[in-house]
Amino acid sequence: MRASNYHINTLKEAPSEAEVASHQLMTRAGMIRKVAGGIYTYMPMGLKVLRKIENIVRQEMDAAGAIELLMPVVQPAELWMESGRWEQYGPELLRIKDRHGRDFVLQPTSEEVITDIVRNEIHSWRQLPRNFYHIQTKFRDERRPRFGLMRGREFTMKDAYSFDRDEASAQSSYDAMYDAYTRIFQRLGLEFRAVAADTGSIGGSRSHEFQVIADTGEDLIVYNPDTQYAANIELADAPGLIQHRAEATQPLQKTATPNASKCELVAELLGVPLDRTVKSIVLAADDPDAPGQSRIWLLLVRGDHELNEVKVGKLPGLEQGYRLATEDEIKSAFGCPPGYLGPVQTARPVQIVADRTVANMSDFICGANDEGFHLTGVNWGRDLPEPAVADLRNVVAGDPDPQGGRLAIQRGIEVGHIFFLGDKYSKALNATYLDTDGKPAVLQMGCYGIGISRISAAAIEQNHDDKGIVWPRAIAPFEVVVCPMGWSKSETVRNAAETLYEQLRQEGVDVILDDRDARPGVMFADWELIGVPLRVTVGERGLNEGIVELQQRSTGQTEKIPADSALSQVLERLKSLA
Repeated sequence: MRASNYHINTLKEAPSEAEVASHQLMTRAGMIRKVAGGIYTYMPMGLKVLRKIENIVRQEMDAAGAIELLMPVVQPAELWMESGRWEQYGPELLRIKDRHGRDFVLQPTSEEVITDIVRNEIHSWRQLPRNFYHIQTKFRDERRPRFGLMRGREFTMKDAYSFDRDEASAQSSYDAMYDAYTRIFQRLGLEFRAVAADTGSIGGSRSHEFQVIADTGEDLIVYNPDTQYAANIELADAPGLIQHRAEATQPLQKTATPNASKCELVAELLGVPLDRTVKSIVLAADDPDAPGQSRIWLLLVRGDHELNEVKVGKLPGLEQGYRLATEDEIKSAFGCPPGYLGPVQTARPVQIVADRTVANMSDFICGANDEGFHLTGVNWGRDLPEPAVADLRNVVAGDPDPQGGRLAIQRGIEVGHIFFLGDKYSKALNATYLDTDGKPAVLQMGCYGIGISRISAAAIEQNHDDKGIVWPRAIAPFEVVVCPMGWSKSETVRNAAETLYEQLRQEGVDVILDDRDARPGVMFADWELIGVPLRVTVGERGLNEGIVELQQRSTGQTEKIPADSALSQVLERLKSLA
């Protein structure tokens, strides 16, 4: 490729709404252009990156035995109604009508369509197992699209769906996809972790996220540096930090705490560590015994800990949904406004659940259910009944791992997610096959997604500097750029640059020749911004000395190499980047 025949349009400044590095740099490097909120055109340079990611994904999916097809972007609402997700999915599902008033959706995922295909195509155990995948545009109507391709509304995703006879074989299919994903991200040249994760709106009983490690990631990953353990913080098991509850040593006492409605303020006012306080969170959920009425729940976590909403949503009685209680509901249940709540002598009965650590605390401090007051010296069994106990909190760095060692936390960007679904969709859509005994049986499913466009952004979040993008070789828009100095002025430079360019092309290198005749500073700044892994600078002075310059983008180091062995040296350097 010659730069004069390509579209290169870099910008000095990023748009004001670009908050993260990938959004800023992809826009400045001319890889994406905004059309609407969360919707982008992939410009030629950006599209090349996406195609390289797709190729690696296709190769590994094919090698793992998956079969490619292509499902539509627009899907009929009837299938989503049949699965139950028409009502369940929420406002991210963009619902539309055609000219006849029939309901459709712009698909965010394709479980319904693939299950419909399989129930009409797969009839016998002899046709199993099967794994179908496609790479297709998706749409999720994000409330607040931001961060460019990191959280857009329209995006490109690879999703695959496995179908098996029974759970054992379905788990084998899941494991095959786990291994394929590991190979994909290794080939992409990214630092990543596979972590146990919550199944979320997709459902199922087993799930792993593939997270690209980056300081700007929205997800928190809990891991043990000394073992293989890793989990999304939503799922990570938070151990109780107090093994045995100590005996009470303080009397229960009501203490004035004016203007101290938060645990931090109470601890400061009373001169005690924050971990002596207990935080109260009040929730409301539909009462199954009284339709139209709400049951009030009081959840207790230590003052220095944070409530984990995913864990809360799995508590018996809260699985069908919950919300924060209103101020009126709080006053009715506790007799005071928020900020001074506690489990001792509530105004009316509430369901109390204590985090594991709180359940073993003694002589702790909590709200007195009286505005401006807290209770000190509170003890279970003496001052209030023993609570229901559950894991309610987020892990914090330094928590002990039950398997040994201490847990650490790092940020990541979710770029892949795999789920074991079981019969969640196949049962709802009556997708069955005839087993060896001639009787119908429900198919067991798995689903496996990779965010193609998000990977491009995540790679930049992980690999950039103050000059621009630093692409891994596997997904760089070009592997090598040849930069001739004085293209229009020196036939010697033109010939040498053309020769090296053609030699590299013949070796299968994805190379671009910058024949724009731009000033050296402009040319170098462009390619550093775009992030091509290797740059070869060809100048007349260097050629007179028998050398050209080779620079590696990731290190910034420049070396002079013999012009007559430039091809072999560039190829050798490329191998070291693989």
